[in-house]
Amino acid sequence: MFMKEKLELFKTNYGYFSEDGKEFVITRPDTPRPWSNVICPGDYGLVITQSGSGYSWRTHASLNRITRWNQDLVCDDWGKYIYIRDQESGEFWSPTWKPVCHTPEHYECHHGFGYTRFISLNFSISSELTIFVPPKEPLEIWQLKITNHSSQKRILSLWSYFEWCLGESPDSHREFHRTFLETESDKDNGILYASKRLWTIANAKGQHWNKSWDYLAWHGTNLRLKDSSGNKDSFIGKYHGFQNPNALLTGSYTGKTTGKWDDSIASLCSEIELLPGETKTVLWTLGAAKNKNEARNLALKYKEQNNVDQAFQNTIQFWQSYLEKSNVETPDSSFNLLGNWWLKYQALSARIWGRTGYYQAGGAFGYRDQLQDSQIFLHLEPKRTKNQILLHASHQYSSGIVHHWWHPITNDGHKSRYSDDLLWLPFVAINYLKETGDFSILKEKTPFLKEENKKEASPASVYQHCVLAIENSLKRKSKRGLPLIGTGDWNDGLSVAGWEEKGESIWVGQFLYGILNEFCELIARAIKNKTLSSSESKKIARYKKEAEKLYEAVNKFGWDGQWYWAASCDDGSLIGSKKSKEGKIHLNPQTWAVLNKMVPEKNLTTLLDSLEKNLYKDYGPLLLYPAYKIPDERIGYLTRYASGVRENGGLYTHAGIWAIQMECFLKRSQTAWQLFKKISPIERGMDPDLYMSEPYVTPGNVDGPDSPYYGRGGWTWYTGSAAWLYRIMLEWIIGIRAEWEGLKIAPCVPKDWDEFKVKRIYNGKSCAFHFKRDKNLGKNSVAIIFNDKTLPGDTLPKSIVKKAEENFIINFN
Repeated sequence: MFMKEKLELFKTNYGYFSEDGKEFVITRPDTPRPWSNVICPGDYGLVITQSGSGYSWRTHASLNRITRWNQDLVCDDWGKYIYIRDQESGEFWSPTWKPVCHTPEHYECHHGFGYTRFISLNFSISSELTIFVPPKEPLEIWQLKITNHSSQKRILSLWSYFEWCLGESPDSHREFHRTFLETESDKDNGILYASKRLWTIANAKGQHWNKSWDYLAWHGTNLRLKDSSGNKDSFIGKYHGFQNPNALLTGSYTGKTTGKWDDSIASLCSEIELLPGETKTVLWTLGAAKNKNEARNLALKYKEQNNVDQAFQNTIQFWQSYLEKSNVETPDSSFNLLGNWWLKYQALSARIWGRTGYYQAGGAFGYRDQLQDSQIFLHLEPKRTKNQILLHASHQYSSGIVHHWWHPITNDGHKSRYSDDLLWLPFVAINYLKETGDFSILKEKTPFLKEENKKEASPASVYQHCVLAIENSLKRKSKRGLPLIGTGDWNDGLSVAGWEEKGESIWVGQFLYGILNEFCELIARAIKNKTLSSSESKKIARYKKEAEKLYEAVNKFGWDGQWYWAASCDDGSLIGSKKSKEGKIHLNPQTWAVLNKMVPEKNLTTLLDSLEKNLYKDYGPLLLYPAYKIPDERIGYLTRYASGVRENGGLYTHAGIWAIQMECFLKRSQTAWQLFKKISPIERGMDPDLYMSEPYVTPGNVDGPDSPYYGRGGWTWYTGSAAWLYRIMLEWIIGIRAEWEGLKIAPCVPKDWDEFKVKRIYNGKSCAFHFKRDKNLGKNSVAIIFNDKTLPGDTLPKSIVKKAEENFIINFN
């Protein structure tokens, strides 16, 4: 009845990866935590868990939520559901586990790229429910294949159910928000419409609470409607719940079903007959259109099976068009699964396009967040990195300060007081130029944000935007010459350390030092290719001098004897110092000191010993240690987390990945590999009851040793660690990374890897690399062979890559 996969990879009591790695198959619904899929091919999206719960949105998951949802990792009981009722026996269940929670005879949840499929067997009725989001259309499609495996004819009623939100979420004051909702039934076409006469965002005059929701939502089916309801009371019934709604108990809705005077939901009821062995397919749509005509046309379009089949094929092709552009074949299958599929999918679907997840329902753009994430496109479609740079440049004020975050739809944002936000623009621009050589981006102009009571500044080039970010950072320094931390550096949890603009950040000093040196090279090359005027050469000398000052200040004041302290508070007290009572050592100031070559040789061994002794733990590098146990009003909310949780003494995966990069930089391949294995969600997922989180995507954090749940993962999907881990795997472990002169080849792989293959985009061409270990070469040496000739050095010039597909053999040791 149910076909098994040929090979079940990394199998546990809860599930496994399919043989091709393109699905994670969950074999029981009671996973340790909700294991979700975030599906967003650009604008419309949804989150769905292994039990069938979740939510939907368009453009912004918090400002433009379509369906209601309550975040609850324990119960996971809010979502969009289908009920199946046997009209003869009165038994009812769901093709998903929630909300009825009937124990199925068989259950599978397949999370794939752009879709989730539920396969279950209940009361001799099997169902296969596929939920997906077609690219470039504002809707989701539910396809249910239902089969009668009994010897009797079965008459079944099918009921859908979810609650409308239509705007800002959470709408916690439901009794207020429901008074603006309205539903309307088009029974002939099997459609239920929903609208809202209030949207909390401002109208064109700047007036809040005086605007209707800009869309019309709908829910439709291909079956003839028996009945429908837009009224929660008529479906759930007084004092009933999702598990036992009155409509399923009685077989009918009660009372008034549509209008503007009730708590608005969507429920469509239809009936089917199934002969023994017969299978039927039922379709539903849910979406949000600009007007009724568009909503009706889309609802009618996807009543046709051919259109649904084509949409599903388009969905598969859409995701494969991105995911297949790079590929690795290594001796380690977990490395392959993450590098080929899941990290890219996580970064694109949840971080760049969806900007949301189960643990954090978001929707805004983070200035530093999506800029960093967009670097994943450098290997796939660099133009999208360029577009992200241009977008973020337009969220800068003429002073150089930027938005910390902003909302699409309204464009409202929060003016940043974080010391690192603005610097990610030149950082990513540098990496984009290394990868593409597209210096024309430096001339492209984008506008500035308008500052209150100031004349609107004229648009400026990307180069000028980058310079303004650097110049502003150079101005914001303490008397000691260290950058001011403001309300946090990369670590948002140091939220009040520099509230009075006196606290300092060692890490920002290291970050800025690296950017200054790289930006000097950018200017020199831009002058040489005539993108910039020769007059810009003055900046090179000045920036180099500023870099020298930073080097001296960081090492004079920041070196704490065994490691670099992290920051200082407004009152001068140190954070991350051996003198600190808690949080004595922080990770970032150590890793970035090495990566940006700021550690004097005499201190390097001591620093590395300190990392291994204090921060390198069982489940990866801790962000700091020991955890804070007493809130410190001088530092910020980081100290208020429970000990060992998130930034307070846990593995913060994003930063932990930089430790892998640092180890590769130092050519310490075995240590780098050990850290990768400790961080890998696939490896950690082999102990699912300890780890708890999904084994197919990275977590934002893992509890540290000061937590009683040491090793527990959390905040999956919506984390910048996915794009960074992908980059570090490809660029630093595999060791193919773009530098100014071309592709540098510097593998830092485990000793037992003697052969592996890589495919990636470079210079707009597909490049295939076949690595073979040659023990006759010197340690850490490579030989690049192209067209049977050995090229000089370890860097592949961009000029070599000319054809649509190029092949290289890399001998290494």
